[in-house]
Amino acid sequence: MFTHKDIEMRTIFVVNCIEHDRSLRVNSGELMLEEIEGDKKKTLTKFPFQKLLALFIIGHITVTTPLIDKCKKYGVALVVMKPNLRPVFYWSDSAEANYLLRQRQHEQKDTDLALALQIVRNKIQNQSLVLQKTRRKDELTAEAIRQCAAALDTLSDIDDYNQLMGLEGAIARTFFAAYFQNYGWHGRHARMKTDVLNVALDIGYTILFNFIECFVRMYGFDLYVGVYHRLWFKRKSLVCDLMEPFRCIIDHATLLAFNRKQFSEKDFVLNKREYSLKYERCADYYRVYYDSLIVRKSDIFAYIQQYYRCFMGRKSVKSYPIFSF
Repeated sequence: MFTHKDIEMRTIFVVNCIEHDRSLRVNSGELMLEEIEGDKKKTLTKFPFQKLLALFIIGHITVTTPLIDKCKKYGVALVVMKPNLRPVFYWSDSAEANYLLRQRQHEQKDTDLALALQIVRNKIQNQSLVLQKTRRKDELTAEAIRQCAAALDTLSDIDDYNQLMGLEGAIARTFFAAYFQNYGWHGRHARMKTDVLNVALDIGYTILFNFIECFVRMYGFDLYVGVYHRLWFKRKSLVCDLMEPFRCIIDHATLLAFNRKQFSEKDFVLNKREYSLKYERCADYYRVYYDSLIVRKSDIFAYIQQYYRCFMGRKSVKSYPIFSF
């Protein structure tokens, strides 16, 4: 398994193949990225596999067998996604033989809300922090911060799963209404594409999901067995769980990008009452989100590593990690 030094020294490499025809292959033991123009190939970069942690490929590309072999040898995760960020291939030489970990996951009882409460608590703490970082003095922001504080006080008394979900949902509605109030926020509608802000957040959360999954796979977890999100067909519930404390990174990056005019309503098109990001702007949006996560890769790794150690060691909830934005 990787150490903190590995995470610090290794790079997460994102290859954009949306607008250009590119290929990845092995040359002299190194990763070579080439751009194809007709019958000609232009070398864009070379990179030693020893310095790679994960390789995210967006779009269509040629991947060779020697490349996969090198990824296996050096423990490089390989994620290939469609231009809409839907994964079509995920390869990782993860600790899949860690049967004891999976056994303990399946032994976890649905009635035990201790870890679920911890995850929701951490999420609400970070929602409060990003609201405070805006330094706004308006009543909407002040009320949202007060409700976050009240919710944190209430969490210790919750012993019902539906009540926990209700509280988390209520705080999320208050948070979004205050945080994005300057951009005509009308509610969070995941995957419904009713407005440009929701589409941007969907893009960011999808990138975050894939990013978190890359780290979770390192330890051999059963991705479908969560502690807060319950079992559901084809839903990687554990990844949904562990991304919750980190959603604030995407929220902050989105607000900052709109404030700085990096993101704009002009970047989207409306078709049949649904917004979608213009093809030529995808790479710019993806870059903003990946950049915001890559600078936090050590924090994310440390969180998941400690979560694994606590889970395997059957530690008390107080020992589990907290991510502070």
